[in-house]
Amino acid sequence: MNKEYEPDWDQPLRHQEPAVSSKPQAASGVKQIVTIRLDVDMLEWFKEAGPGYQTRINQVLREHMEAQRARASQE
Repeated sequence: MNKEYEPDWDQPLRHQEPAVSSKPQAASGVKQIVTIRLDVDMLEWFKEAGPGYQTRINQVLREHMEAQRARASQE
């Protein structure tokens, strides 16, 4: 592996407001590495908040997933 590469997805969140959702994370905590194409401006916005941007993106996606599941269960 590239010695200069330092993964930051497992770094603690810093300088961030508490998440709106207080729901626990997935019970397993298992992560899978994927390749995803994101708009440059959106990715830069997440990165501006500092280390942990991948975790923040995951949190936003999780909140959206949970909202969609809640909506579907109400129908």
